[in-house]
Amino acid sequence: TREFEEEFARAIGAPHAVAVNSCTAALHLALDSLELKPGDEVITSTFTFAATGAAIVHAGGTPVLADCTGDTLNLDPRDVERRLTPRTRAIVPVHFAGHPAPMDEILQIAESRKLTVIEDAAHALPASYRGRRIGTLGRLTCFSFYATKNITTGEGGMITTRDPDLAATLRVRRLHGLSADAWKRYTAAGSWRYEILYPGFKYNTTDINAALGLVQLRRLHELRAARTAHASRYTELLRDVPGLVLPSVRTDVEHAWHLYVVRVDPQQFRIRRDQWIEELKAMGIGTSVHFIPLHLHPYYRDTFGLRPEDYPVASRAGEQVLSLPLFPGMEREDVEYVAEALRTIAMRSRR
Repeated sequence: TREFEEEFARAIGAPHAVAVNSCTAALHLALDSLELKPGDEVITSTFTFAATGAAIVHAGGTPVLADCTGDTLNLDPRDVERRLTPRTRAIVPVHFAGHPAPMDEILQIAESRKLTVIEDAAHALPASYRGRRIGTLGRLTCFSFYATKNITTGEGGMITTRDPDLAATLRVRRLHGLSADAWKRYTAAGSWRYEILYPGFKYNTTDINAALGLVQLRRLHELRAARTAHASRYTELLRDVPGLVLPSVRTDVEHAWHLYVVRVDPQQFRIRRDQWIEELKAMGIGTSVHFIPLHLHPYYRDTFGLRPEDYPVASRAGEQVLSLPLFPGMEREDVEYVAEALRTIAMRSRR
C-alpha cells in the first residue's frame, strides 16, 4: 500500500497520497478533516453520484446543491457564487465524465472566501486542467479505483494533498484514529502499544488491492489512450446525427474519458431517452445514465425543499443523458456497431 501511494503521488505530481478503500471513504475522510459544525454548508454539483452528497451529510455538513454548465455538465461557478452564504465552508467540484471542472474560477471563489476545495475526481484519472494534473489543484482530491474506473483495484480510492500535516491526519483517521497502524505494531521493529487520537474509521485499503493498483497504474496512459481513441471514433461517427448532442471538450483541458455521454434531444425524436435505452438493449448494447441529479431524489428533494426549476440545466440533462459503452477492451468494430445502432434508432424515430 505504501508503494502504491508513493507511485500514485509521483504519477500525479502530488506531494502526498493516502490510500483508502473507496472514493466514498476518500470524500468522507476529506470532509471529516474540516471538522464541520452543525449548520456548516458545503456546495457541490447536483449532477453527481449519490456518494458526493452523502459524504457531506455524514461529515456533519449541509449539502448545498448548485447547477451545472450546459456544455460539460460540470459545476457552474456562477451558480456557486449565488449559493454562497456566511455558513459556507467548502466547495466540492465534480469532474464529470473525466472532463475537469472550471477550477480557476472555483479556486478564485474559494480563496476570496477562505473556503476549502475538495475535488471529486472519481472520473478524472488522468486528466489535466490548463496544463496542471487533477490531483494537484484543490487542497484535497479524491480518486476512485472501483471496478469500472480508468484504473481499478476492484474497490479502492486515494486522496492527494500538498499538506504534509493534513496527510498525516488522514492516515490516522483512516484506521480507527490509532497512533500506530498495523504495520508499525506488528513488525519486529514495532511496538504493540498505541493510543486512540481520534474516533476514526475503517477506511484503509489492503495490500492485495494495492498490488492490483500498482500494475494498473503502470498501464494508466495506455488505458487512457484506448479510451480516448474510442471516444474520438464515436465523435467521428456520430457528429452528423441531428438530435444527438455529443460531449463537449473545452480547449484548455485533457479529458480522462471515463464516460462518453450523449444527450438525446426530446424535441427531435418521437421517443424519449428511456426508450433509447430499451432499444439499444434489444440490440445487445448496454448503456447507463450518469446521473439522475441529486435534487430529483426523494432525500434531497424532501429534506431541503428542492425543485427541478431551481436547477434548469441539470434537470433538463437528467432526462436526456445516455452513457455509451466505453472501456479499453472495446474493439473498433464494437464502437462502430454502437454508433450504427444509434444512427438507426435516430432515423426511425425522428419527428
